Amino acid sequence: MSLTQMQTQVQTQRRYTISEVEARTGLTQHTLRWYERIGLMPHVDRSHSGQRRFTDKDLDWLAFVGKLRTTGMSVADMVRYAELVREGPQTAGDRRELLERTRDEVRTRIAELTDALAVLDYKIDTYAMCADVAEKADRT
Repeated sequence: MSLTQMQTQVQTQRRYTISEVEARTGLTQHTLRWYERIGLMPHVDRSHSGQRRFTDKDLDWLAFVGKLRTTGMSVADMVRYAELVREGPQTAGDRRELLERTRDEVRTRIAELTDALAVLDYKIDTYAMCADVAEKADRT
């Protein structure tokens, strides 16, 4: 791809204001600014007047960060991951290790939640049987 083609592609990319990103992601403007300040967001382009202009790539990154948050990954680890991404492909092993550790933690939490769910199901079934017995006793 030539330099002119790349410049044209960048110029035609959809740009979003911080308000539009807030509406699309559900993240507050305060959170978006904080993400940028702590290094969780890569450099966000600015308009000639200094307003943030987010790209589809930024929205994809925010969606990924949302998934990391759902896993329970700490902010410090998310920032570390973002730093590794910015450092380039030579950090792929470190990024993979961080994600594998997070995956292991998620699997552990899923197992704990599955166990807790089984206990809840047992208790709910027990109370349902008690209610059935009480209902039958009332009819006799």
